[in-house]
Amino acid sequence: MEEIKEKKTIKKRKTKYNKSKKLEKLKKLLLKKKQSKLRLSRFFLIINSTFLVLFIISCHSNYLFNSVCKWIFFILFIISFIAFLYFIVGYVKLDTNLKLPLKRWILNTITILYVLGCIIFINLLYGPLPKFREWLITTAMETMNHQYLCKIFYSDAYINNLLSQNYLIEPNEEMNTNLIKYNLDNSFEYDENNEYEVLMFKNHTKDEIYRILRFKVNGQNAYLAVVYDPAYCEFLTSGKFPYSGEYIVDMAKRTNALVAVNGGRFIDPTNKSNGNNPAGVTIQKRKIITDHDYEGTGWGTIGFNKDNILVLYKNKSAQELLELGVRDCVTSVPFLIVNGVPSFTKGNGGYGYAARTAVGQRIDGVTLLLVVDSNETRTSGASMKDLTDIMTHYGAINAAALDGGTSTVMVEKGVTISRPINGSLKNVTRPVATGLVVNDHKVE
Repeated sequence: MEEIKEKKTIKKRKTKYNKSKKLEKLKKLLLKKKQSKLRLSRFFLIINSTFLVLFIISCHSNYLFNSVCKWIFFILFIISFIAFLYFIVGYVKLDTNLKLPLKRWILNTITILYVLGCIIFINLLYGPLPKFREWLITTAMETMNHQYLCKIFYSDAYINNLLSQNYLIEPNEEMNTNLIKYNLDNSFEYDENNEYEVLMFKNHTKDEIYRILRFKVNGQNAYLAVVYDPAYCEFLTSGKFPYSGEYIVDMAKRTNALVAVNGGRFIDPTNKSNGNNPAGVTIQKRKIITDHDYEGTGWGTIGFNKDNILVLYKNKSAQELLELGVRDCVTSVPFLIVNGVPSFTKGNGGYGYAARTAVGQRIDGVTLLLVVDSNETRTSGASMKDLTDIMTHYGAINAAALDGGTSTVMVEKGVTISRPINGSLKNVTRPVATGLVVNDHKVE
């Protein structure tokens, strides 16, 4: 009897063990199926989001994709969406008590982040808040080589419509140099009720060549070099011209400049320029450096004449400028103030927000060099209206923007005091064709 009982017990144990093993195999099979369906649903969700983004972009611009591609993206979006639903429903129908490995949860999280990124990306480009696309279009279209960055996402009609709501009209004035009453004794009377004049002139001595004021513009650092005698100011060409541009910090050290900022624009057809070719007209020490045709571009020449007056001219050849007494100049755009008349700005002025450099001069000859930083992602900074307003506050009667963006920098006594950011979002500037320096001696 005991032997029979023992055999029955062993048989029961074997049966229980076999059932347990079958159950374990079934669980493994279910887990494998669940993982497979999850993997496929995750894959189709990713490509579904990708095709949706491509379809929406192709609906707004034909720059990258034609109308045929648009409908191909749409069909692929529908197919991938149906496939995603099929596999996700199959996944849900399986035993939900089965636990997934940590690796699967990590992949799920990455997938969700990708999908959220696509949603945020599309909302930035085409959502109800227009600020980002206004910044993108106005900033990109202001450049000569980055216009494709907005044409990829928007049609020409949309771009033109937005630009029509954000533009700048320069003063329709021929500059009158007689308005500048150059103060030769370096002493200034100022209005103590004017906060800007107090900052510029309080405790000023005749030995003080310049001072730098610091403040904020749209949350970004700004630096205003107040130069009391413009005879110390001079536009210079790269020391490596015509082979290469020069870092402003190197130019400042080479010339022992007290202050230096970047100068005019330069030709950059491939977006890989080393700053060797200044745009338009460039004159240094009354010698013609470049005389490129810039008529029709809206650009103008910015410089100092023999009387140390900041001069702004449109459509003048290098020879004409020499005949007008210009001692040094560069080419840039736009003019912000001419003869005390500020530019008219609608919206953000059509140039977007970026790091900026500008130069201006008061009626007493005091020259203002302005630099505004951008943020780490180059999505903030100053608009042309900001520059115009600042120059107006500090009493400039004439002012113009110099090259900005990745060129913008201010150096004091060989040390970079602003925070330049290059195209790779690193805190360095780029070699530039020209610079504006404040010397420790008067220009002869």
